[in-house]
Amino acid sequence: MRRPIDSLFGRLALLVVAVLMLSHFAWYALMRLERSQLQTRYAVEEATFLVDAVRQHVARTPDQPLPSRVKLVDPASPDVPAASRNMPPPLARFADDVRDRMPADTQVRVGPPGAPPTLWVRAATDQNWIVVPVQPLRTPRSLDRTVLWLVTIFSFAVMAALFAAWALQRPLRLLAQAVARFGRGLPVPPVPERGPRELRQLTHGFNQMVQEVARTENDRAVMLAGVAHDLKTPLARLRLRAEMMDDAKTRDGVVRDVDSMTHIVEQFLLFAHDGADRSEAVEVDAQCERVVRSYRAVATGAPTVQTELNAGPSFLLPAATLDRILSNLLDNAHAYGAPPVIVATARTPQGFTLLVSDNGKGIAAQDLINASRPFVRLDPARGGNGHSGLGLAIVERLVRRAGGEWEIGNHGGCGLRVLMSFPFEVLPRVATASENAW
Repeated sequence: MRRPIDSLFGRLALLVVAVLMLSHFAWYALMRLERSQLQTRYAVEEATFLVDAVRQHVARTPDQPLPSRVKLVDPASPDVPAASRNMPPPLARFADDVRDRMPADTQVRVGPPGAPPTLWVRAATDQNWIVVPVQPLRTPRSLDRTVLWLVTIFSFAVMAALFAAWALQRPLRLLAQAVARFGRGLPVPPVPERGPRELRQLTHGFNQMVQEVARTENDRAVMLAGVAHDLKTPLARLRLRAEMMDDAKTRDGVVRDVDSMTHIVEQFLLFAHDGADRSEAVEVDAQCERVVRSYRAVATGAPTVQTELNAGPSFLLPAATLDRILSNLLDNAHAYGAPPVIVATARTPQGFTLLVSDNGKGIAAQDLINASRPFVRLDPARGGNGHSGLGLAIVERLVRRAGGEWEIGNHGGCGLRVLMSFPFEVLPRVATASENAW
């Protein structure tokens, strides 16, 4: 199962959201702290200004009434609050800040709780207590309008960042898809060169590489197809002349050689063919049964072929591709393997599998890497008549062109095993309807 966090976009999204959340949280905490300190400083400045204004008023115009909520209280009055040592931390800091702004030996007290907040100040030169109102020192609430604005800004920032991350990873995703198609041997259209400079350079290099590989492959295919095509006419004339020979032993030998050469030429043409298979999609299980039945009837001396077909009707492949895959693998098993040969299909959670195995000696471990290379014969004993070293190379090319993957190896020392896997998404479209009905 694919994990969203395992993709580039998922990791970019997680990183962006985490960074934005951390920065917004830090900004909010700093703003709350700064607002609390600013409120305290403003209250201290206001209280200090009022106390100085009252002193100047008393010194200059003692007969004039004081402003409302400002009063002078006799030190002997019972209304004078007692010096408290258990004030809340904000009030204690406020009183200390006011005391620092006043002359030395100034007494600073805070009015009793439950009443409008007042500040009581008396310096050594003051005859009475000066009582002035102060701003309430409220602790910032946990949820206020700032949180709403913070959430709104954070949401828009996340959406913009996710869009930027998507736009940044999209060219890379297109390039990854093109690389996957190129690895399976499928046609690869030019990838748009978008994104940052490094990504554009990478995409440009990939497009050039695909063009050079396609040009080289096309030149090789044209050369190979031309040579093979030109050989067909002389081989047909040679076979016709061989049929007219009087010596039966010589005639049969020449005919066998001509047939071997004709088979090699046909393999050349098949390997050189690089077009898409436009044949009708057929059920793999039914087609395998028909091909095996025909192979048993036609191939004289062929080993026993058994079938284990369990994929169901939803496993579909182009008919020509499937016939070529099976014929090459059965011919290979006939030439180099030992009975019984097994053709098996199965359905897995990821897709379907097609397996062809025999019980011969298999291929040496050091030779497995070269088994599917074109024109490579692993040892002289595997030469035989009519074999060009293209059988497994053709099978690999056909499987990859159909969107599948293949795995070649020996199974427990009991012969060669070729396992082909086809994911659901690469199967012909008609397979979807069949699968839903299955």
